[in-house]
Amino acid sequence: MENPNDTDAVAAAAADYIEGWYHGDAARMDRALHDELMKRTVDEEGSLRVVTKERMIELTESGGGEDPDAEFEIVVDGISGDIASARTLSPEYVDHLHLLRTSQGWKITNVLFRIR
Repeated sequence: MENPNDTDAVAAAAADYIEGWYHGDAARMDRALHDELMKRTVDEEGSLRVVTKERMIELTESGGGEDPDAEFEIVVDGISGDIASARTLSPEYVDHLHLLRTSQGWKITNVLFRIR
């Protein structure tokens, strides 16, 4: 059985990620992401595109999604000990998140996303 506190903490990390993006809040984005983050998608040519934590922070600082009124959904798919899976669903993106419990709380280690 999942601990409700863990579920809330995983959802909070996902909220820092998606709200940080749409509000251009680099501090929230930084708080959500593990230092070893790998965010991936397949581009139009079929090549794998990778974004690091540093690049996500840069993109967020430059305005992120620039839509503070964007609506989104956060779904915590599962927690098993110190690992978790969640999704953020926004008008622009579907993000599948993998998180790890660290001494600083839940951190997003992997993101696989697609543009809607």
